Amino acid sequence: MTTREATSLLPRIGDTPVIGSAGRSFTDWATMLAFGAFQWPWLVRSLHGGRLADKHALLDRLDLPYDALPYLGSWKADTGLLTLVTDHIFEHRPKLVVEFGTGASTLILARALQKAGDGGQLISFDQHEDFVDATRLWLADYGLKADLRAVPLRPSADWPGLWYDHGPLPRDIDLMLIDGPPWSIHPFTRGGASVLFDNVAQGGTVMLDDGARPGERFVARRWRSMRPDFDFKLLTGGTKGTLVGRRRG
Repeated sequence: MTTREATSLLPRIGDTPVIGSAGRSFTDWATMLAFGAFQWPWLVRSLHGGRLADKHALLDRLDLPYDALPYLGSWKADTGLLTLVTDHIFEHRPKLVVEFGTGASTLILARALQKAGDGGQLISFDQHEDFVDATRLWLADYGLKADLRAVPLRPSADWPGLWYDHGPLPRDIDLMLIDGPPWSIHPFTRGGASVLFDNVAQGGTVMLDDGARPGERFVARRWRSMRPDFDFKLLTGGTKGTLVGRRRG
């Protein structure tokens, strides 16, 4: 949910399109404020996008110019996550990647899939149409394409907060990257991604950005209980941590 431009300190919420919601409940507001009060160290840490040398090393691997990623940090993916997904694509060569939260990671995913050379497809969702349009132009500048879809959010069936109104998706997702919606909707809002776990291929992988935050740690505990067919592990590289889950084959 970011473009190539510098992003603001606070995530964009006010104009988020939502289906079928009467607004936040008192419990939702209380949970958000409570988590915001004690997870601020993780939020501050996320403002740092990683070392410049690491970003340059990643761009060298992908044959991209250094100005392809002019800004990282804030609500963008950091170099730790971007390097992790690049490593994963080069090693596992996924045929289908599905991403939630369009932005810097979309550029890196599309380029890594192109470099892997196996015709892998990327589908990326975001709730802001202008972000999707800007990212499409960003990719085009480097000869890259992806299936970018602007969709509204809607209340999750089994989780507080909101999830993407993505519609039917294939049942053979090799890699699913979850980098949205923003925590300020609800600290557990990304838990809604579990509705798609049955669509992950056997041996496929789920990655949850910001995995070290308290809200995402709660999500991880519940996912482990819900889905014993996945092996989840928190990787603490980068500035925000990534929860990685592999579906047993």
